[in-house]
Amino acid sequence: MALEIRYLRDIKRQQLIDATKDQWHKLGFKEPQTQPWLAQLQQMLPDVAMGDRLVYVSDGQSGEFFFAHDHELQYSIGTIDDEAFNDAFLSIWLSPQTEYLALRNQLTGMNRIENGK
Repeated sequence: MALEIRYLRDIKRQQLIDATKDQWHKLGFKEPQTQPWLAQLQQMLPDVAMGDRLVYVSDGQSGEFFFAHDHELQYSIGTIDDEAFNDAFLSIWLSPQTEYLALRNQLTGMNRIENGK
């Protein structure tokens, strides 16, 4: 699966890390587990600008981040080899307990099912 995020505004790396930490906390992940993941993301994620794209490609066990400025070609910025980390990252958007339920429903096709399509 591939999850693509297109940024509609500038966001600093630390803001991305802090938002990820907040979402994991809301989903019930504990800090001792997430601390090494956040440190790894700190090394991978860049500051983003409006129009940038971050793509996470997962095989269900591991994944790889790709990044592209606006219309440039995307390039790899890092990998996740820990299945629990992989699942935790995807859970921000795909968990039934996500803060972004409407977005989750769009990503999983639930809107079509609910609308009878």
